Amino acid sequence: MRKGFDGLSGLVHSELGRRPVNGEVFIFVNHQRDKIKLLHWEPGGFVLYYKRLERGTFDLPRVSSQGKTCQIGWSSLMLMVEGITIEKYKQKKRYFINNLLSAS
Repeated sequence: MRKGFDGLSGLVHSELGRRPVNGEVFIFVNHQRDKIKLLHWEPGGFVLYYKRLERGTFDLPRVSSQGKTCQIGWSSLMLMVEGITIEKYKQKKRYFINNLLSAS
């Protein structure tokens, strides 16, 4: 967890083969799962969010068979960072601008 903006963006590019400036949020967690860094590009520069838990660990989503990546939604990310676990849920259908434009 020693890497900063440049080191983490270098990892995203070299290890994951992704562009760190594409607007995605990249999540880095230490082995003990008590520290997390989120790297995000906004117009004008990188934003680095860092959280260290005093007790407990982060519940992580399942990763791909390669063990490097997974995709989660923004709401799932916020629940993970806040330590909220939902055992059973049902997500209601929402309509977005893209759905409305394609329907007309």
